[in-house]
Amino acid sequence: MNEKSCSFHSEKEFRDGQVESMCAGYWPPYDKDNSALLAFREIPISELKNHGILRVLTAEADGWEPGVVSTEVLRAQEEWEAVDDIQPETGSQASSDQPGQLISFTEALQHFQTVDLSSFKKRIQPTIRRTGLAALRHCLFGPPKLHQGLREERDLVLTIAQCGLDSHDPVHGRVLQTIYKKLTGSKFDCALHGDHWEDLGFQGANPATDLRGAGFLALLHLLYLVMDSKTLLMAQEIFRLSRHHIQQFPFCLMSINITRIAIQALREECLSRECNRQQKVISVVNSFYAATFLRLAHVWRTQQKTISDSGFVLKDLEVLAKKSPRRLLKTLEIYLARVSKGQASLLGAQKCYGPQAPHSKDLTFTGVCDLLPHSSEGTWLI
Repeated sequence: MNEKSCSFHSEKEFRDGQVESMCAGYWPPYDKDNSALLAFREIPISELKNHGILRVLTAEADGWEPGVVSTEVLRAQEEWEAVDDIQPETGSQASSDQPGQLISFTEALQHFQTVDLSSFKKRIQPTIRRTGLAALRHCLFGPPKLHQGLREERDLVLTIAQCGLDSHDPVHGRVLQTIYKKLTGSKFDCALHGDHWEDLGFQGANPATDLRGAGFLALLHLLYLVMDSKTLLMAQEIFRLSRHHIQQFPFCLMSINITRIAIQALREECLSRECNRQQKVISVVNSFYAATFLRLAHVWRTQQKTISDSGFVLKDLEVLAKKSPRRLLKTLEIYLARVSKGQASLLGAQKCYGPQAPHSKDLTFTGVCDLLPHSSEGTWLI
């Protein structure tokens, strides 16, 4: 055995001897050089912990109380408490509620299907009330009524449109975070209030203030647009168009107005025929929303529209959407088929994107519900 190994064993035996003797109640002699504490320094914390030395040092024993607690003892006690708090690794702690995890449209919809929405459901008006000649004409020449078995699904859509954004609901927060990440490409969470929401086309720092008239359905529609692999490219194209240096518009405010059109089309039974044909309501409303947004983007780009045209574009779009919903849905099908084959989109190649568009608060925007007859001045959507 070489000299180093002999020295190691001697040192280890010396430490073990010290530990055992102190556990048994025999303390090393104390002298003016504080030799006992110097000896403790040479003993690893793990061994002190295993033998309970630190508890003995810091506890009152047999009525003995030190007059002055040594800084070495206090330091040893702090190290003991730190060791005692260490927990073994248990693997990933990720869960479905962990912040930062994207949420799918299906998961968000299931949340609303399981929570109590009775207070919001009382507010809905499923169909437009018509009287006189308007009621007679609608009965004779209007679209068919929605099948009885689909009315509960229709009512759910309209009820969600009555719900506001609750910043304390983790599902609501995840919906916002997902929309932000998918549109911007960010990998990190962002605050639920802040100027960064203006970059997405909200009116201010709090997205909740812009949802009047469309409720949380407006956010679900945006979530559907960015989380469906078939429509994500379209969402990104329209978002890029909204930031054009000349033709910019507030993307999210425009989307909320499209949701309003979809709600009105559903209540006026313009979508009943297609819902009856597909035996679905939610998927038809989603597709109608996407198709209407696609139509708006196509008109906006090809006709060189600017923010001053927003109210009139939305008004014309509403008339077309309600009159020919099937035509819009067919256009969406063609677009998605071409995208799946890697062909050019119906929006066409985007050219000459200049610097980032100014924040939406610097623009004037007229919503579909704000346009007055013969009005030439735009105002912010409220």
